[in-house]
Amino acid sequence: MPNHRLKPLSPLGHDTPVVTTIGPVTISEMIDRALASVATRRDQDKAVAAAAKTLGIPLPGAGHFEQAGVFSSFWLGPDQWMVEAPFASHEDIVAILKPTFGRAASITEQTDAWVRFDVSGKELPSMFERLCTFDLRSHGTGSATRTVIDHLGCYVIIRGEALLSVIGPRSSAQSLHHALVVAAQSAF
Repeated sequence: MPNHRLKPLSPLGHDTPVVTTIGPVTISEMIDRALASVATRRDQDKAVAAAAKTLGIPLPGAGHFEQAGVFSSFWLGPDQWMVEAPFASHEDIVAILKPTFGRAASITEQTDAWVRFDVSGKELPSMFERLCTFDLRSHGTGSATRTVIDHLGCYVIIRGEALLSVIGPRSSAQSLHHALVVAAQSAF
C-alpha cells in the first residue's frame, strides 16, 4: 500500500506564504481565510438576513465590505456575498453556515478557487492606478469592487487606510502576483 505524504502548498506553490516588499509596499500571500459564497434564494431575503444575524455575518450593500467578529463579507451582486472566516476554525465553512441558512440560501465553498494578496503600505493609489480602474483615492475603508487586473477578474477590498486585499483566481496566482510586483516596481 502506498504511503502518501501529501503536503499542502500555498497558491504560489510554496510551503509558506510569499511576502514581497517593494519600497513602501508589502504584498503578502494570505492562506488563513476560508471563503464561501452566499446567494439568497427567491423570496428568502428575510430568512437570509435572520440567519446572517444569528451567525454574526454582516451583509453589506453594493460596493462594500464589512467585518464583524470572526466573519467578514463583501458584496458580489444583488442578494449575494462572499463570506470570509478564519481557516483554522472554519475550514469546512459550508458545513458551518448551511445548518443556519438552510434552504434560504445557496452556499458554495470558494476557498480553493481564489487567491488573496494583502497589499499594505503608503501610496497604494499610486500603485493601483497602474493596475485597474478602481480609483482608491475616491473610495475609503469598507469599499469593495470587482475589477480587472492583468486580464483577470478580481475583487479589490479596502480593509484600512493602508491595507487592501486583491482576490483573484487561484489558477492565475502567479500571474496576479507578478502584476502586483511589476506595478509596485513601476510606482516605487
